[in-house]
Amino acid sequence: MKSDLVMAVYPSVVAGTLALPVSDWRSAASLIDHTLLTADATRNQVIALCHEAVRFGFHAVMVTPTNVALAAAQLRGTAVKVGTVVGFPLGANLTLTKMVEADAALRNGAHELDMVMNVGALKSGDRLLVLTEMRSLTRLAHQHGALLKVILENALLSQEEKILSCALAADAGVDFVKTSTGMSESGAAHADVALMRGVVGLKIGVKAAGGIRTAAQFMDMLDAGANRIGTSSSVQIVQELGAVVSE
Repeated sequence: MKSDLVMAVYPSVVAGTLALPVSDWRSAASLIDHTLLTADATRNQVIALCHEAVRFGFHAVMVTPTNVALAAAQLRGTAVKVGTVVGFPLGANLTLTKMVEADAALRNGAHELDMVMNVGALKSGDRLLVLTEMRSLTRLAHQHGALLKVILENALLSQEEKILSCALAADAGVDFVKTSTGMSESGAAHADVALMRGVVGLKIGVKAAGGIRTAAQFMDMLDAGANRIGTSSSVQIVQELGAVVSE
């Protein structure tokens, strides 16, 4: 069920409406961004990640910017998308820096960008900077036919700041709001996902990421209103849900 706060503030959002049905492990796999964002990720690990994504039918791989071109080459001709991060993990880069980073990633073959919001600017009351940055990155992504997801880093935000961040993201026209980088104090939480879905309604997507390692956690995030899941435990999750794929 969605949190009481969400239902009180956004009564038009009906609990359970947004959770996508997962009829089998394949439909679950299609909602997953298969993630490898560690500092020590090797070329061979990225190649293996791409092969797993094709094998299990994950929606996308999520890799660091330096590995975008490699992933794009590995996945050319497949249905799997290439995603990367921008301003990761702090979000405190200049907007110009984020724009240059995003442009390079898009030119190297990225289809989806997960951009970390400038949390410090939001907490300082600089809504214009946050909104303008979101709009600029969204416009750039859409010019390349790509999606933009904004990472809020909920562990660092108050309830009011989470609501404000989602409202700004929706106003900016982003494609998804996302719970966390997975590098902060905590990751995805049911209440946060429900709150985010309550604010954005049906307008944009909600991605849950950070600490999702089991099928039970995966299903809990969908129940809260997520329609994309980011995890490095993708294979384990779909295997828990019954995946059996021959080598």
